[in-house]
Amino acid sequence: MTPPPPPPPHRDDDHAADERAHRGVFSAIRTVAGFTLLSRFGGLLRDVTTARVFGDTAIASAFAFAFLIPNVFRRLFGEGALAAAFIPEYARLDAQDPALAARFASFTMGMLVVVTSAIAILADAAIFLAIALTDPGENTRLVLELTAIMLLYMPMICAVAVLGGILQVHGRFAIVAFSPVLLNACIIAGALLAIGPMGLDPRGATYVVSGGVLLSGVVQLLWSLAAIRRHVRWTLAFAGSRDSVRTMLRRFVPAAIGLGTLQLNTLFDGFIASWPILVGPTILGVAYPLDEASAGIISYSQRLYQFPLGVFGIAVATAVFPALSRAADQPRLFTEMLRRGVRLSLFIALPATLGLLLVRHDLAYVLFRGGNFSEAGVDRAAFILLGYAPAVWAYSLSHVFIRAFYARGDTVTPLRIAVSMVALNLLGNVTLIWIPGLGEAGLAWSTAISSTVHALLLMRSARRLTDGAPAVDRTTMQALGVSLALAVGMAFIVGLFMLAVPRLDGWTHALLRLLGACALGSAAYIAGAVALQRTELRWLLSRRSDPDA
Repeated sequence: MTPPPPPPPHRDDDHAADERAHRGVFSAIRTVAGFTLLSRFGGLLRDVTTARVFGDTAIASAFAFAFLIPNVFRRLFGEGALAAAFIPEYARLDAQDPALAARFASFTMGMLVVVTSAIAILADAAIFLAIALTDPGENTRLVLELTAIMLLYMPMICAVAVLGGILQVHGRFAIVAFSPVLLNACIIAGALLAIGPMGLDPRGATYVVSGGVLLSGVVQLLWSLAAIRRHVRWTLAFAGSRDSVRTMLRRFVPAAIGLGTLQLNTLFDGFIASWPILVGPTILGVAYPLDEASAGIISYSQRLYQFPLGVFGIAVATAVFPALSRAADQPRLFTEMLRRGVRLSLFIALPATLGLLLVRHDLAYVLFRGGNFSEAGVDRAAFILLGYAPAVWAYSLSHVFIRAFYARGDTVTPLRIAVSMVALNLLGNVTLIWIPGLGEAGLAWSTAISSTVHALLLMRSARRLTDGAPAVDRTTMQALGVSLALAVGMAFIVGLFMLAVPRLDGWTHALLRLLGACALGSAAYIAGAVALQRTELRWLLSRRSDPDA
């Protein structure tokens, strides 16, 4: 007699499995955000130190441009296209055949090190040849020499980024999030050493700080390799990994084109801001609207809007990416996880957007004023931040949607959208900087406008990830509306506080005003969320999610 077929899985069992998956994401978000908060505070301390050493000068601009170069490659090869192509395939292999996953990871790391090292060596040779043949001016020579040093950091930080992706698949988020702390510590130590025992001027200090960047690359690489030993056994035998490598490369090429276009856009931004120190004060005989300090001040201003983005926005996207990759073949779980990621991202990003707009001047004053950084530089930084801040929510949302596309193996859709946004941003850059009174802030406004359009296009295109259903359904929209209302209420309270406590001269007063505004705003927002029993707050603070949410 044929035994009866086993009963289908109970819906409650599916629901319980879904909740365990969601709770893993919420726990990862708390971990990443906590350690990222530590690293971002270290980053602020780093900026406070270097701002006072380099000031709002051409020297700060030279260092900013040079440091931009390895970070462009890191975003492309490390955290960007390669990670997007590598992590989903590695996660799949690790679940099915850990030994094959290790061979696949070994091949990927070897390929990455060879390619990035070759790029760094060839680029350095070209730089030194250019210096020898052209005899550049003092500031241009400084930019080129610092860039040559920073390029040596590039292979190490790209490798660290991919190692971080592997660790995230294995749930080791804390190790990855702590890595930037090592970078910040090395840069701060280099700056203090340069102006302290070595007694160097700002120009000489840039070389010592650049050496600190190189040292941090070695330290971060050793840190990541030590953490990954229990998960990956490195090998030179790549047998059986050919199909996975092909899958990765198929995904990598369109992602690399898209992200390469975006990073080319970042380089254009840097070049536009750095034109006065790279070329001169005019363009085609016309006075250029930016000056030698512009690139440095823009770089410091970017750190301020990137603080909430890095701590919370990217934390949500980073934590949700491996989970989305694992749920890529489970449409219902994938869709629900994406929607929760959107809700969490904007629950945090909306108040951060409005709060940053309100405290921008006090924040810039507290962090940068002093040493070689002038009060005029503070005013310029706050004005630039006025352009970046309105789109903090869009930057956060884009990271979540891009990773959702990558988790489903779709690197083409983000590519198409990215190319059009690069064109929009470049058009904005080359036009807005010429508007009288806008100048360097035009770069910030262009970034904010293009980033907002980018996020909306990604959200609309995400229907193909959710089987035609809206990625942001009615329930999600209602939740976002409540988050926006809470953020507006918080902004109203903070605005009243700042009107009641007028801005006065002095660093201490600016600090107290800033701390008061931040404490009052945080308390108001959290109190409102508690009063309205917001599910997003319970997701973030509790190890159990609401089964009815």
